[in-house]
Amino acid sequence: MRLFHTSDWHLGQNLHGQERDFEHACFLDWLLGQLGLHRPDVLLIAGDIFDTVNPPLKAQERLYDFIISAHEQNPALTIVMIAGNHDSGSRIELPAPLMRRLRTHALGRVLWLDDGQLDVERLLIPLPDANGEIAGWCLALPFLRPAEVTGAQLGDDYLRGIGQVHEWLIAAANAKRQPGQALVAISHAHMAGGSVSEDSERSLIIGNAEALPASLFDASVSYVALGHLHKPQRVNGEERIRYCGSPIPLSFSEIGYQHQILDVQLDGETLVSVESRLIPRSVNLQRLEAAPLADILKQLADLPDIDLLAETQRQPWLEVRVRLDEPQPDLRHQVENALQGKAVRLVRIAAEYAGSGSHEDSQEDRLIELDQLTPQELFSRAWQESYGNEVDEQTLKDFAVLLQEVQQEGEQP
Repeated sequence: MRLFHTSDWHLGQNLHGQERDFEHACFLDWLLGQLGLHRPDVLLIAGDIFDTVNPPLKAQERLYDFIISAHEQNPALTIVMIAGNHDSGSRIELPAPLMRRLRTHALGRVLWLDDGQLDVERLLIPLPDANGEIAGWCLALPFLRPAEVTGAQLGDDYLRGIGQVHEWLIAAANAKRQPGQALVAISHAHMAGGSVSEDSERSLIIGNAEALPASLFDASVSYVALGHLHKPQRVNGEERIRYCGSPIPLSFSEIGYQHQILDVQLDGETLVSVESRLIPRSVNLQRLEAAPLADILKQLADLPDIDLLAETQRQPWLEVRVRLDEPQPDLRHQVENALQGKAVRLVRIAAEYAGSGSHEDSQEDRLIELDQLTPQELFSRAWQESYGNEVDEQTLKDFAVLLQEVQQEGEQP
């Protein structure tokens, strides 16, 4: 059985106010071509399909047009997709009855039966091979919010609740499968030891309290397709537990990432190989590192001029960082003037004030924009401002739970 593993599309995302639809369209066209060329049996999409719980109509059309095209190209392809922490679970599941006709399984939430037991059947999806025989079972675990895995049956410990859900689901899958059938898990989670991007991934709960141990997936699971972290990586060096990463750079901190999908080969229950297939970058991200304004203006002057025959939408996105001794009211005007006729698109200017102290002092004096801060960081700063001391860990956890509840209230389509 052959699987393609992808995640963290973030359809509908914008970069400092600039939409990324062209880049997503290029990626989906490329992915459709790879599906046609290599003919995998299964496509796994491990969450954060959309960037927000209420994505723009164009982003939703991108997803459904892709699913229809993939099915028309290869009617035998099975697609399994789960909701991530950026997604609305109910929105992901809303068209599920229609998508099942396209061999697409959309899981947005875990549900509980009247007797308090986990509804495992809806989370276990048969995976047919090229001959139509069931070659394995997919354990589909969408992002688990605290309200879904705590309560009378599980107690109030969020991580313990997640562990219990995994344990029950793996046990049910082992009871269902026949000899030679592989177990493949798809999950949207932050695994302990994973490398986090500087400013891309929204915190799931708070700090390291959200990180899950790789031991959740015992040796009976042949492959674990993870989403949430945007940098491709193995978890604890294990070949079978992988993040494929995002398909495009979602922030300037991801400029150096090798964006990819993973091509997974299984022979029965045995993992044979995991191969990276690099995704062509349709639009580059370019950053000028912090320097005095005069140096920055010279670097801008050296940028290539516009090619009238080239596509404007392929011009790089540009972030400019300027080191200043004092505020410059006409900073943006000077930068924009220097960029006249240049083949780049300016999306952000970040001013850093050098001050007169050490490097650490200059970091403290850096101008912070609101879109660089998570809700938890804003809350911590407000607490410090109001009470004069740092917020304690338990209060941060309580705030994170409240934040999840507020985000869930906005999920209804």
